[in-house]
Amino acid sequence: MTNTILGLLRHGQTDWNIDFRLQGTTDIPLNTNGIQQARQAGAHIFRGDWDVLLSSPLGRAMETARIVAEVAGFPEAVVEQLLVERAFGEAEGLTYGEYRERYPDGTAVPGGETIPELASRATLLLQHIVNTYPGQRVLAVSHGAFIRKAIRLASDKTLPLEGERFGNASLSSLIHSDRWRILNYAPHTLGTANRSS
Repeated sequence: MTNTILGLLRHGQTDWNIDFRLQGTTDIPLNTNGIQQARQAGAHIFRGDWDVLLSSPLGRAMETARIVAEVAGFPEAVVEQLLVERAFGEAEGLTYGEYRERYPDGTAVPGGETIPELASRATLLLQHIVNTYPGQRVLAVSHGAFIRKAIRLASDKTLPLEGERFGNASLSSLIHSDRWRILNYAPHTLGTANRSS
């Protein structure tokens, strides 16, 4: 059986990332640093390692994918709705501190996607990749909460480590033979020495 590989690239930085605000499905654009991070990511990604480029439909992911495609020499990214960020409903725009204060202990947020719903969607995405791109190497631009959940599923809940955040423009990859496993866990921004931004 041929292995299928999925690379999960987080979008570049936005102003809300700097402020530690929950973005969710709110369409916040890349800032100047985020654009530079996307360019840097493109310079570190070898086109020959990947067969197809996918992107979440949100602007910050699409712009990251467009820049990576331009720098690394990919055709235009294919939009994949399943890669969209977790919806935080009424909590979008709050800082993480405000979110924890208003919705302690994982209280459901009105209009938001629950953790079980996010897990179901991440599972659906992983199955979709196997079914649609068998034996291919798929690079997908997505978002922090979604990537976290996919990594959790593929690592049997051993990763990410407690309190660990995925840097903007970080790239981790999964491999599927009989099931999904972690191929390369790298939560730091591409081109930096093991530190996230």
